[in-house]
Amino acid sequence: MNLWIDVALMASLFAIGNILFGHFEERTPKWRRVLKFFVMTAAVTLISATAGRGWSAALIGALFSLVLVVHLWWLPRHGVHPWTVEPKEKYYALRGWKI
Repeated sequence: MNLWIDVALMASLFAIGNILFGHFEERTPKWRRVLKFFVMTAAVTLISATAGRGWSAALIGALFSLVLVVHLWWLPRHGVHPWTVEPKEKYYALRGWKI
């Protein structure tokens, strides 16, 4: 079993995510975004090494499901469009950011 495949997969997911959705994290501190990358990559790699690749894929799937719940249920419930996150004022308030 080659764990570098798991590391490469997580790095690729984060790279694509930051390219496509990074503008929604514009006010998140850089150190926190970098820490998130290392923590998630380490978690997936550790789970893959100890429990198997299937469990690490299940973790990624569970996190993706959580993202869908937030975007398709929680954001609209709070008056924020799930794809454009408009109005910005409501989105910033939910994130605890100042306009």
